[in-house]
Amino acid sequence: MGATPYEGGVAFRVWAPFASSVSVAGTFNGWSPTAAPLGRDGGGYWSADVAGANIGDQYKFVLTSPFRSAALWKNDPYARSLTNSVGNSIIARADYGWQTRGYSTPPWNELVIYELHVGSFHFDPNSSNGRGNFDSVIAKLGYLRELGINAIQLLPSDEFPGDISWGYNPAYIFAIEQSYGGPDGLCRLVDAAHARGIAVIYDVVYNHLGPSDLDLWQFDGWSENGGGGIYFYNDWRRQTPWGDTRPDYGRGEVRQYLGDNALWWLERHHCDGLRWDATGWIRNVWGNNDDHGADLGDGWSLMQWINSEIRARQPWKITIAEDMQDNASITRATDAGGAGFGAQWAAGFMHAVRDTIIARDDASRNMFAIRDFINQRYNADAFGRVLYTESHDEVAQSAGQARVPELIWPGNADSYFSQKRSTLGAALLFTVPGIPMIFMGQEFLESGAWSDASELDWSKSDRFEGIGTFYRDLIRLRRNWFDATRGLKAQHVNVHHVNDADKLLAFHRWDQGGPRDDVVVVVNFSNRGYDSYGLGLPAGGLWRVRFNGDWRGYSSLFSDHRSDDLWALPRGCDDMPWSGDIGIGPYTAIILSQDA
Repeated sequence: MGATPYEGGVAFRVWAPFASSVSVAGTFNGWSPTAAPLGRDGGGYWSADVAGANIGDQYKFVLTSPFRSAALWKNDPYARSLTNSVGNSIIARADYGWQTRGYSTPPWNELVIYELHVGSFHFDPNSSNGRGNFDSVIAKLGYLRELGINAIQLLPSDEFPGDISWGYNPAYIFAIEQSYGGPDGLCRLVDAAHARGIAVIYDVVYNHLGPSDLDLWQFDGWSENGGGGIYFYNDWRRQTPWGDTRPDYGRGEVRQYLGDNALWWLERHHCDGLRWDATGWIRNVWGNNDDHGADLGDGWSLMQWINSEIRARQPWKITIAEDMQDNASITRATDAGGAGFGAQWAAGFMHAVRDTIIARDDASRNMFAIRDFINQRYNADAFGRVLYTESHDEVAQSAGQARVPELIWPGNADSYFSQKRSTLGAALLFTVPGIPMIFMGQEFLESGAWSDASELDWSKSDRFEGIGTFYRDLIRLRRNWFDATRGLKAQHVNVHHVNDADKLLAFHRWDQGGPRDDVVVVVNFSNRGYDSYGLGLPAGGLWRVRFNGDWRGYSSLFSDHRSDDLWALPRGCDDMPWSGDIGIGPYTAIILSQDA
């Protein structure tokens, strides 16, 4: 489909079942609407080989229709590159000269995801618009690797209207945003990330398209009820919160279009996974659970089909759903009737943790709610959850949201309380079973709210260098860099100590158990420290403090409360055979494990 270069020319193919004729016009034929007619292939497809067309040439399809008096000049639905969202399609080369060899996507239980928006992550003053692009992200990959990140998740980078956008209004889902660097720019980023051991997860938007700068709209002139024509539902099912542009998941050619797109990022651009936006609105007109009158069975089967294709072809690559309703069917296997995603964003965990750390009054913090979401899992798989406290939605200025430190104390995001409780949320994020994800700038206490029009304040990476070290230390323990915290990569968890009166809890993580495997995490949600606090431990002997979140090296505002190594004694506590006395600071997490 689209424009496929070959030696001496380009093959063009397009789907337009209601067109009377189709031709391709471009710089290779002086934009003649008649010089390069396409022939019928059957099934509504049209194609032609055009000698003399070359990579880099611009083009459009010219369609005549019995439903229109004038010819329709349309961009290619499969265009890989455009001059801009209201410009022309560009013939792009079919492949890229990949340099990195031997890269392997990390196992899902080792992923640590960094969500970023290309346009606002890091500005490039030498770019065409002075904003961020794929090359300016490449410039920061060394920083991310040092932080311990091994996966970046890009907000949608399909061609969108203008130069400033979150990306969730895709005009052309096969074309890469030109201001970001186009298709070669994305390939350079993936290649460079893989060279540094970092996976790339691409964000796809299939719940709606556009709605503006959308040449797919009434593509070949046909439509019903004022709808969008062949690519869209033309009845009440077209309605979404983002425009009446829901794709027609029941039409085979549209399903193929979306399926081709999903595989395009994984196989042609070498991405390591896909994050699907708003899957609730793919499976239900209103995005609901248990609303069978509005369910979209074709949307559900589309997700099953694409996930099955990916699992059959590249099973080591992950698909992540943003469904936001803790619906276990989303990550259930397709052969058991599920949608087949590898993981989904854990909305319940996010809300519970944010509510707990943002609340001003210690007495209002609910340890039982935290316990329940530590234990939560979908279909018995701890790594079916992506855990986070900040994402683009939760921190967006345009949605009236703000960063967690800002919400803790508006206007004073670098305060003691903001630093302590936001990092306490991070400590949970990296020690609870699941796939941890942070949003860009979270690791250096970015404040206020995120805007796609403004660059991250990178001066804070120096000003709050200690907070960055806090995140780095947690990430390294989560990934078991020092072979002392293997349990943090494993399925098992037991929340064995819950003290709602004093706002403190502890949980045990393990894989096989034993030294350098068993991990105990203690989290204090109150502004009170303890010199000697007793709790149960799974084994006797010396337990070492691998992480003390109150260390003053992380922030001059922290109290440096002592949390020393301790001996477990054979006295039962918390349904465990051993116990010990720990020291722990206010609003602090500590991580314990044993040496061999």
